[in-house]
Amino acid sequence: MATHCKDYEFLQIEPHWQTFWENNRSFRTENDTSKPKYYVLDMFPYPSGAGLHIGHPEGYTATDIIARYKRAKGFNVLHPIGWDAFGLPAEQHAVKTGTHPASNTQNNITNFRRQIKALGFSYDWEREVDTTDPKYFKWTQWIFLQLFKKGLAYVDERPVWWCPELRTVLANEEVQDGKSEVGGFPVERRNLRQWVLRITAYAERLLSDLKDVDWPDSTKRMQEAWIGRSEGAELLFKLEQEHLGDLKVFTTRPDTLFGATYMVIAPEHPLVGALTTPEQRDAIDAYKKKVAGKSDLERTDLAKDKSGVFTGSFAINPVNGARLPIWVADYVLMGYGTGAIMAVPAHDERDYEFAQQYHLPVIQVIEPDHNENASNGGSLKLPYTGDGKLVHSEDYTGLAWADAKKKITADLAARSRAKATVNYKLRDWLFSRQRYWGEPFPVLWVTEADYQLAATTRAADLPPSPVTYRDAATGETWYALPLPAAALPLTLPEVESYLPSGNGESPLANVTEWLEVWVNITTGESVPASQPRPVGEMWIRGRRETNTMPQWAGSCWYYLRFIDPQNETAFADPKLLAYWGVPDLYVGGAEHAVLHLLYARFWHKVLFDLGVVPQAEPFTKLFHQGIILGEDGEKMSKSRGNVVSPDTIIASHGTDTLRLYLMFLGPLEAMKPWSMSQIEGVFRFLQKVWRECIGREGEINPKISDDASADSTELLKTLHETIKKVGDDIEAMRFNTAISQMMIFINAVQKAERVSLATIRAFLQVLAPLAPHITEELWSRLGGTSSIQQAPWPAYDPAKLVATEQKIVVQINGKKRAELLVAVGTKQDIAMRLAETNPDCAPHLTGKTIKRVVFVPGKILNIVVE
Repeated sequence: MATHCKDYEFLQIEPHWQTFWENNRSFRTENDTSKPKYYVLDMFPYPSGAGLHIGHPEGYTATDIIARYKRAKGFNVLHPIGWDAFGLPAEQHAVKTGTHPASNTQNNITNFRRQIKALGFSYDWEREVDTTDPKYFKWTQWIFLQLFKKGLAYVDERPVWWCPELRTVLANEEVQDGKSEVGGFPVERRNLRQWVLRITAYAERLLSDLKDVDWPDSTKRMQEAWIGRSEGAELLFKLEQEHLGDLKVFTTRPDTLFGATYMVIAPEHPLVGALTTPEQRDAIDAYKKKVAGKSDLERTDLAKDKSGVFTGSFAINPVNGARLPIWVADYVLMGYGTGAIMAVPAHDERDYEFAQQYHLPVIQVIEPDHNENASNGGSLKLPYTGDGKLVHSEDYTGLAWADAKKKITADLAARSRAKATVNYKLRDWLFSRQRYWGEPFPVLWVTEADYQLAATTRAADLPPSPVTYRDAATGETWYALPLPAAALPLTLPEVESYLPSGNGESPLANVTEWLEVWVNITTGESVPASQPRPVGEMWIRGRRETNTMPQWAGSCWYYLRFIDPQNETAFADPKLLAYWGVPDLYVGGAEHAVLHLLYARFWHKVLFDLGVVPQAEPFTKLFHQGIILGEDGEKMSKSRGNVVSPDTIIASHGTDTLRLYLMFLGPLEAMKPWSMSQIEGVFRFLQKVWRECIGREGEINPKISDDASADSTELLKTLHETIKKVGDDIEAMRFNTAISQMMIFINAVQKAERVSLATIRAFLQVLAPLAPHITEELWSRLGGTSSIQQAPWPAYDPAKLVATEQKIVVQINGKKRAELLVAVGTKQDIAMRLAETNPDCAPHLTGKTIKRVVFVPGKILNIVVE
């Protein structure tokens, strides 16, 4: 016991049991393969300097409840935690303060760890991982080498977001409205040498395998949209400057070819310079400069004004020989398709608006099967984007659009002017950053002769085709030689300055002793190139890669390392991978619904193909917790001053109160506002639980009896209803209704003259996953000889059950807004709370004055508002 107190002294009780759990290694996971396993995982946090805010523990509390419940149900539970700790914020802090990013990162981790432990989560801290730990990123580098060996990593000149102020490349997600997310500095497009991962090779599997996972439909749709599969044709348009070859376009509607009246190429298209006539040169150059700072989202916004410049050149339509002027316009992206389109303004909204802006021809070539306007003597309203039959299309006129699509493609293919193809919106993954604080690439740049020397001894480590790049300044071609696995981890050197070099390379480019080295191509040993060449034929001179990996790298596979975090010979033991598999439940924010999940799925599928993981998908079941807003209904932020720290709530109300309130706010997936006034109700519930167990003098409440027959029939019925409903609700992650049922039970106990010790203990076991500290204390005081965490989940007796749930119709101002599934016996105050947090009711209640409430138990809740 923490103390011999008569009151619920959470400031003493909670730290006591947290220390008990830590000292007794209560949540240490054993690799006991005789038990059924359950792996529950949070999206691990980035340890920022600001520490946790109240939104972080919401998902963590949910997974902790599941973990504790599954242990009680007899599962061997893996519930780990770690840190996604590389990235730009730590590096920017180093630039400002001169402190090493590692020091700042570890300070942040220490603070996060303290806060998380204060929340009583049942993590196995012996499995803690840190993506910046060389013991961890050794295997991040090893996985990269597998991608490299399979030909899935290459180097290319790519247009990237360049921030002159930060002197680094930024990812799309780090740019907002043409400015850097960090610092708010203007950014621009610039071509730089980049490492790229061939994620497009897995596009079809990433799309089709979504059917095999239990994810929110909205998340699946976002993944599908990002991958963006479309069937169509690749067409070749001859250029009037025949020496330039053809202009290649991809279209999903080759049936509209006769309606093409102009061509558009992206400002970044490699033919822009060659196609621009001298008269148009200044206008094109000015336009390219103007659009350099726009994001892809801004460029493709349907609502924006269309803009472009004529190049002065023409292409030839392959179906009728028509001359089509070639324009440069920013609504065409180099990253999708071929970076060139045939514009059909009569049947595409963007093309139509552009044609109207620049007075270009509009030719209708599709007629709907039932054109009401035409039958009334009127013309079809353009642009028309639906289906129909072809008109004004020579020999194809009259054909249904789908048939014409196939026939036109086949006819052009016979003349080598087209081929049917599938296109994806998904682009290969830009996988390098010009920064210091990231995983170094385990790659050495060498001459062709040294590469061939390495190939004689290490052919199995090399990709099907060499990865090369040409130095524009010297004209030399360099070859990427992977370091042998024995050389891992390749660690970061100490640097004097964390500022990027400013020429497109990271601060690593300034560390000569680390950069220029002699390397043994078989063992990976290295010495600075400033020293004499070591003795032996296997030593070659090379230059290390100066780019580092993006923060995404470490978060792509961390769930696998938790399975076997201390393994020094493999990222995880195959036997343990076979047992633990992948997370049975993965919980995190919807902001990661696309990129993190997509990248992790890609890496996992590569590892699956290599035979090192036994499943094809990394996350079988996914759940997104909702956002907790500030009391003002706005997203929490320092600038608004509405951030709530969990430390403050723990100090004022206790950890168990915070955990329960986070779950009682409303459905876990819903967006809901924080309310300091309403947390008091949860706090009073826990005080009531305490008082029903502990009497006025600090001893066991005298109404509690060792006699099992002390319970009334009604109380036993409520108990077994509670055991069943709370278990069902935890399985379904309906924590708010589970809590409301426990409130009903403790109210029943309060009214009872006598209650058996067995009944109280069973209730504490049910409450324990949600409020572990108070239940540990009460369990101990009521004679429990071991931790309540070791007690099995109580069984309910079906014979003692009747209907446990009922529907209540919620009406607001006489209009039905929702149906609530509640426990039988739910009172008006709890029904009101559930209505206020229901996503269908909340918009009609927020900010409104409630004039009258009519509540008919088990039937209706009618709320009248002004």
